[in-house]
Amino acid sequence: MRKSLFARLLAVSALVAACSVAATAWLAVQTTSGAILKEQGQNLTADARIYHSLLGYAAAHPTWDGVGKTVRDLAEQSGRRIALTTEQRAPLADSAAPETAAALPDQASAIVDPLSVDTALAAENAGPSGTPADRVDPRAVGPFRLPAAERTALRQIADRGVACLSESGIASDVVLTESGRPAIQVVGNAPARLQGTRCTTAVLDTPTATERKALKALNQLTDACLKRQDRSGVVLRLDLSWGRTTEPVPIAVATMPPTEAPRTAPGIEPEAAARAAPTQTPSVMPRPAPSSAVGTSEDDRAIASCVGTARREQLSSYVASPALLFISDTGGTTVPGFDLSPANTARIAGAAALVLALTVGASVLVGARLVRPLRALTGAAQRMRDGEDSAPVLVTADNEIGRLAATFNDMSAHRARLEAQRKAMVSDVAHELRTPLSNIRGWLEAAQDGLADPDPAFIASLHEEAVQLQHIIDDLQDLSQADAGALRLHAEPVRIEELLSQVAAAHQARAETAGVTLTVSPPQPARPVPALKADPVRLRQAIGNLVSNAVRHTPTGGTVTLRAYGSESGDAVLVDVADTGTGIPAADLAHVFDRFWRAEKSRSRRTGGSGLGLAIVRKLSEAHGGTATAVSVPGEGSVFTLRLPADRPGDDPANGAPAAPSDSPPDRSEQP
Repeated sequence: MRKSLFARLLAVSALVAACSVAATAWLAVQTTSGAILKEQGQNLTADARIYHSLLGYAAAHPTWDGVGKTVRDLAEQSGRRIALTTEQRAPLADSAAPETAAALPDQASAIVDPLSVDTALAAENAGPSGTPADRVDPRAVGPFRLPAAERTALRQIADRGVACLSESGIASDVVLTESGRPAIQVVGNAPARLQGTRCTTAVLDTPTATERKALKALNQLTDACLKRQDRSGVVLRLDLSWGRTTEPVPIAVATMPPTEAPRTAPGIEPEAAARAAPTQTPSVMPRPAPSSAVGTSEDDRAIASCVGTARREQLSSYVASPALLFISDTGGTTVPGFDLSPANTARIAGAAALVLALTVGASVLVGARLVRPLRALTGAAQRMRDGEDSAPVLVTADNEIGRLAATFNDMSAHRARLEAQRKAMVSDVAHELRTPLSNIRGWLEAAQDGLADPDPAFIASLHEEAVQLQHIIDDLQDLSQADAGALRLHAEPVRIEELLSQVAAAHQARAETAGVTLTVSPPQPARPVPALKADPVRLRQAIGNLVSNAVRHTPTGGTVTLRAYGSESGDAVLVDVADTGTGIPAADLAHVFDRFWRAEKSRSRRTGGSGLGLAIVRKLSEAHGGTATAVSVPGEGSVFTLRLPADRPGDDPANGAPAAPSDSPPDRSEQP
């Protein structure tokens, strides 16, 4: 089953359909529910500013008296209806006119309670880990709010501290906390930069009389809570951390000039100010031990819970009571909620099952149509492997599978042609080798039987057959090297005119014997020959094969002309070998460069040649990065053209063929 393409296609389609249906249903439910919740005011992400503003009002006022103006201003800015009621739904404020106001929804948008903030709407109440650290609104300070005299005195101290830091090259600003206490904030938020300066901000960390009083009351409430749990009391600090004992902890305090010694703020005891003042040497200040050393984690959790309870108890008389917040459209309309009831669940499940069934059915049909031609291709490939004649695979469509089937048919036909060529080549090689070997054997047996004398003519005949045999073997070796990409080229600058003259001189005697005129045409000024870099031995071999072939097929009185010229663009060198021979029929032109192909079908050796010369020409030209082509008119002659790339700086004319410093092949352009 795992190896079946059809089964895998069906499984993947079903899985994709199921996931798609589930994701679509979930997304639809979530999107619809989210939109409805937003319309009803339950999703207050966009209305967080309204909630935050009303929460700040409740934190700063003990009652909701006077909140009406704030509600109307927020409603005008947001374009929504805003209403506040008590927890018993008694109206406190409403932005809508009483005579036109619609009934409030059954469910409130939020509960405005500064002592129990909705942490999803008040991100500023989240701790470092992202979880709620304290649900008390930080603007609810109650008895910790500083009077004007203490704020002014602390502000003066903070301003002097900023000025001192500025003289030390540290930029800082004075910021006010919710209770009115100023604090120095270093620009760049790097408090460590204060170390090593002569400035200190320790006085600002000393509680004022108002803060000590409020902190004492909070400590008493906390100790009472702990006592009810049979736990010992703690000492709370201004930042609401705690400790059980007071231990002298040595700390290094920066030095400040006597003229800049901090002044005591109203409400701060002189002893506390003295302890906060800088000295010339490290001093010992009483500091509560870290809470981590107090006891177990269970004790810390109990203390934190009591601190929170005590804080809410202390602030309860300073903040407004909890109120219900309603946010809706100005007309009071609401969108009905989406109830995922059993009936709706059944409808969603039915629709999902229907879509899944349709998907599976479509996958079955498509998979069957997809697998059918693949199975036909598999059967054809297996028959080809077994050596059987494979019928072409039926191509039914012009798609990927259809193109694959067409390509397979082309490959099968090409393989059949290659197999036929291989068989023909083996037969041709056997024939070509058998003829000279039979001649040599016959002459040697005749000499052995005393029927022939080993005179010079006898030896010359044997030598001619041996040379022909060696020529065939060398041609086959060249072709095998070219096929394997191991044909060695030794590229160097070549003067093509001189090379043509050398080839013509090498074949001049044979041309005169055949009664053929062999000439080299001078270059044409209109088509100058570009510089050429090639292997001169291999190039002479290729041109020599063309000349030998042209002389062989040109009748007595004909001409063979060699000509070199440049291409129109000047990027290639063209070499023509033209003859006035019998020509080649158009149907045979496509095969003239095939191995062992002869225009004379009798395979006799009347015209000479092994049928490998032109195949070698094509391979040698391709090894140089060029091409070999032929045009012919029957009865008038043929023109064979070599196109070789011109030499340009940085180019490799051998087209990446490996070169070797030695082992140059012999020049066989003059061999018969």
